[in-house]
Amino acid sequence: GDSNAATVRLMTHDSFDVSVDVLRAFEQDSGIRVEVFKAGDGGEALNKAILSKDAPLADVFFGVDNTFLQRALDNDIFVPYDSPALEEIADTLELDPQRRALPVDYGDVCLNYDVAWFEGRELAPPDSLADLVDPAYDGLTVVENPATSTPGLAFLLTTIDAFGEDGYLDYWRKLASNDVLVANGWEEAYYTHFSAASEGDRPIVVSYASSPVAEVYFAETPPESAPTAAVVAGGTCFRQIEFVGILRGTTVESEARQLVDFMLSNSFQEDIPLRMFVYPASETAVLPEVFQQYSRASETPALMDPARIAANREEWIQAWTEA
Repeated sequence: GDSNAATVRLMTHDSFDVSVDVLRAFEQDSGIRVEVFKAGDGGEALNKAILSKDAPLADVFFGVDNTFLQRALDNDIFVPYDSPALEEIADTLELDPQRRALPVDYGDVCLNYDVAWFEGRELAPPDSLADLVDPAYDGLTVVENPATSTPGLAFLLTTIDAFGEDGYLDYWRKLASNDVLVANGWEEAYYTHFSAASEGDRPIVVSYASSPVAEVYFAETPPESAPTAAVVAGGTCFRQIEFVGILRGTTVESEARQLVDFMLSNSFQEDIPLRMFVYPASETAVLPEVFQQYSRASETPALMDPARIAANREEWIQAWTEA
């Protein structure tokens, strides 16, 4: 490469993934070197970006989601950038009118169930949050702790959206008396307790709308139909949106802008689904066949104002932990 090429440092979370050839094509077209710096999970990475804002560790930050967006904005770590590529991006995902944080992808945190487990029984799979507290579903569900898990927090927010601040703890008490299991994180819930993916005996888990796609995609012999299914009924999923922003203090702002434009362009957007198992924010990006076949996002997910989440997150988690 050209020794004079500018390097843009992209700070992100550990789950970030992009195909080598897609990134290389951008580097060749733009003459920019991209250095990816993974800084822990989403919350950890954001905290590092905030703590280092006077001497930024990178030029661009990807992966702050709508549950942490307000914290990023309040700490003023991003400079605005009205990317021309936003024309292709779904307006519903644009939560910052000042364009400091631009949406890149979204995923829905939803209940998933073990299709075969329910097929063999007289019980229908759940299609509402209320089903989970029905005695017929006693002992069937595993969720994640909202204090230690992103999908856990998303599911807690779904219940607050559904039952209100006055009703959600009551709902959780009913879940507890219906023998809900709380795992620390998604991996433990899914790979230790979920009957479709482990030796566990829980046929219902809090996971993602795209998890059934991953089950098919990674199967050694692709199954006829997905072994799991997501519940996407109205109000049962929480939409998680991930954003990218240019870090205040970058010395390569024009190159940083080009990287952001690239991340919103279809070459990157169409690479997202099978790398990170979320949906592209672009309305013109074509989904891979396996996504078209085995996944649908929720049409009416729970969406909560990021400022409301920021103002109440700790209090809600504290109240949940005590209850």
